[in-house]
Amino acid sequence: MKRRQGGFSVVEGLIIVIILAAVALVGWRVSQAIGKKDTANNSSVATGTQSTADAVTAGKQLSGNHCEGSGSGAKLSVSPMKPADFSHIEPYGLMIGGHVTPVDHQYYSPAVFNSPKDTYEVRAMGDAKIVELEVHPTRIRLVFSVTCTFFYYYDLLTSVEPGISEQALPITVKAGQLIGHIGGQTLDFAVWDTTKPLKGFVVPEHYKSEAWKIYTADPLDYYTDDLKTVTLAKYVRTAEPRSGKIDYDVDGKLIGTWFQEGTNGYGGAGQGGKSNYWDGHLSFAPDHYDPTALIVSVGYLAPANGAPENQFSVPQGSPDPAAITPQSGLIKYSLKQWDYLKADGSKWDSMSFATGVTVSNSGKSTLGCALVQMTETRKLKFETFMGADCSAVAGFKQPKIYER
Repeated sequence: MKRRQGGFSVVEGLIIVIILAAVALVGWRVSQAIGKKDTANNSSVATGTQSTADAVTAGKQLSGNHCEGSGSGAKLSVSPMKPADFSHIEPYGLMIGGHVTPVDHQYYSPAVFNSPKDTYEVRAMGDAKIVELEVHPTRIRLVFSVTCTFFYYYDLLTSVEPGISEQALPITVKAGQLIGHIGGQTLDFAVWDTTKPLKGFVVPEHYKSEAWKIYTADPLDYYTDDLKTVTLAKYVRTAEPRSGKIDYDVDGKLIGTWFQEGTNGYGGAGQGGKSNYWDGHLSFAPDHYDPTALIVSVGYLAPANGAPENQFSVPQGSPDPAAITPQSGLIKYSLKQWDYLKADGSKWDSMSFATGVTVSNSGKSTLGCALVQMTETRKLKFETFMGADCSAVAGFKQPKIYER
């Protein structure tokens, strides 16, 4: 028999081609499956879904790997401050000063705001472990892990109990346990549920510098009925959701939060020695008390940058940012100060309890004009003309470019 010097017979070649084709098909299907899985993982946060495994991973990162288990655990049952010790609760979503984007925590306002340090007690709301304790010159921040997927936190305490400050993390606490004190300032408070990322952030990755933000949850969903009753009696906001809201982004629409190009999303650019991370932030969002009122919040005009103010109300009837798209063209917003009015029409001082609070800029002078134009689905031009009326502003001169 003659030996082949090289190559394959026609039959052998056909067999090899079939085998290679089968391998290629299997590989293609595997790559497609992996691609679909990756796509699902990348989009899960944006769509408000999160697997238990991913939620636990996020919780471990938030807790410095000090957490255990999953789920929300027992309902929170204790108010962080005695009801008699605070006048009202300010909802999620405030925009003020360097808080250019809607704030991710509530505020418990002391009954006597200008009270001495350590006037009021602060207690644990539920059984948990303290997994973070930050001591700053004027405040103390604590993060409590109920499980790896559910947390609550306090900030602005003026002191913590010696038995807590002297222990190494994690520190086990019980519902109702005295944690510390506060006085002369509000108590910051929020809950996080890593199984339920917020849906109203188009690009959640922009918030990686404050990774907890996208997991901010409605506290009322985690309270006992008794605690819910006590809490609702102190809520100023009457609109739903009663606890407030921070995520207003709608892809392809103006409403929500934007970041100046090249400034690292929420984290800020940190260029040129600047420490004001909020310089590049920009928000078009409803007022946290009165969601019928639009607030334009501009980072580079924050008081820390030398400007007198950087949050503005716009007149009723102004263009609705939820309806503005790249096809809307140039939009002008008159920028005004505003007052909060109580249900009886009198001015509210924001220090005492009230309900039915609304925004009013009637009779307020115009402080300036803002021009905005969406140029793409996730890009826009923006410029402010302070001291000018919109009727005197024809178009952009040196606009800043923002993205999401």
